[in-house]
Amino acid sequence: MRKNFWKGKNGPLLIAEIGGNHEGNFSYAKKLTKLAIKSGADVIKFQLYSGNGLVNPKVSPKRNKHFKKFELTKDQHLQLANLCARSGTQYNASIWDTNMIDWVDKYLKFYKIGSGDLTAYPIISEFARRGKPILLSTGLSDLSEIKKTINFIIKTNPKYKKKNMIAIMQCTSMYPTEDNDVNLSVIPELKKFFKYEIGFSDHSIGDLALLISYLKGANILEFHFTDTRKKKVFRDHFVSLTKDEVIKLIQNLKRTKKLLGNPKKKAIKSEIESGHLKSFRRAIYFNKNISKGDTIKKEDIACLRPNEGLDSRKANTIIGKKSPKVFKAFEKIKL
Repeated sequence: MRKNFWKGKNGPLLIAEIGGNHEGNFSYAKKLTKLAIKSGADVIKFQLYSGNGLVNPKVSPKRNKHFKKFELTKDQHLQLANLCARSGTQYNASIWDTNMIDWVDKYLKFYKIGSGDLTAYPIISEFARRGKPILLSTGLSDLSEIKKTINFIIKTNPKYKKKNMIAIMQCTSMYPTEDNDVNLSVIPELKKFFKYEIGFSDHSIGDLALLISYLKGANILEFHFTDTRKKKVFRDHFVSLTKDEVIKLIQNLKRTKKLLGNPKKKAIKSEIESGHLKSFRRAIYFNKNISKGDTIKKEDIACLRPNEGLDSRKANTIIGKKSPKVFKAFEKIKL
């Protein structure tokens, strides 16, 4: 495994979640996959489920019917996985039916546990025993529940004690998430509380939350992906980014990284080479002619650019002293 598994080619790992946006239409799924590949995302993610493997048909028949409508077949998912592989982009899927793990496993570099499955220990154990890195979304949960789930994963497989084996995603399970519910300030708290990589799974409108989450320390960014939000009915389209918006996001992330720069405060190379240390700063000059032996008063001096001669920080070293020589007004003071 590489040193930082959760790193993308443009900085943070970018996961374009097509999820159910294909709405069960395989041709549309292929179109979205090709657009997501062109966007520059690192990972193209789907959802693998069967209606009966996810929702109880007697207790919740409407939801069961909804998920059945959105199903893609095994062969279709494998075609999408190979489409991603040929482009050099990762295919991934949230697997909500553990019977599907075996046939798709070779295409997955990590397992994604969705927020709804954070407490589904029997499901999580099926992934943990296989030992691939786990991306854990945390919508609906608190720190105690997250910690218990991670402890369960480690108990199932001690391999997950290693730092890069788990990543934790701040997430709010609402579509769309209102601005005051996104809670990006949780990210530094998660970084403080856990030793694992922290990311952000976004369900808000636009890309602002993604950029702010990166500033807050998220190094994995997951967002829903579509071709257009116009004339759509399914909710996920409205919290999705398009190809051009992902391209713009990448540009902004690159610029943000440059803007963040070096945390050490010091004069930078361009400031030094431009001569601004002299031209922007001030020196002490006499504002009138000074004779040898004159007592120098505060009103005899001016603090002016450029900083040549006597640095302005040394003003107090000459006030009250007798001039050792003749100085003309505004000439450099060299003592």
